[in-house]
Amino acid sequence: MKDVKDYIRSIPNFPKEGVIFRDITTVIQNPEGFKLAVDKLQECLEGVDFDVIAAAEARGFIFASPIAYNMSKGISLVRKKGKLPCDTVEQSYDLEYGSATVEMHTDSIKPGDKVVLVDDLIATGGTLEAAAKLVEKLGGEVVMVLCIVELPALKGRERLKGYNIKTIVEYDGD
Repeated sequence: MKDVKDYIRSIPNFPKEGVIFRDITTVIQNPEGFKLAVDKLQECLEGVDFDVIAAAEARGFIFASPIAYNMSKGISLVRKKGKLPCDTVEQSYDLEYGSATVEMHTDSIKPGDKVVLVDDLIATGGTLEAAAKLVEKLGGEVVMVLCIVELPALKGRERLKGYNIKTIVEYDGD
């Protein structure tokens, strides 16, 4: 039986020399790979008490949607600044070469909501840390951070210390 890792394409020297890019488009374009990935992520949520999934733009949307549907949960979007049409709360964070800002609608998380954050990959952890801070600003509690891929060498888990993190594929190196 195949594993999710079998569907992930590795692209050397992208986006820069010495980096191996872990491409999940080959997971989602393959029906068996996509089903396997969603099933594995959903298994991580067995026994987890939560109210809503907060999905990080854009690949987090892909994986959060079928899980939310299967589990009868709603989805709150974490988007790049300027992409949401109503009142928002924002959080900036540092990138390797600069900074970025993400936002959520102010009514997307209610005080006391138990939230699962979903994205495709944990690298340095910046996006997920910012998303977690947004959830907390809105009065929610992050009960799990859930991703397909983790790159432990980039220390994202350290940045997300204190959160319950589940991933289904790990790659050594960056």
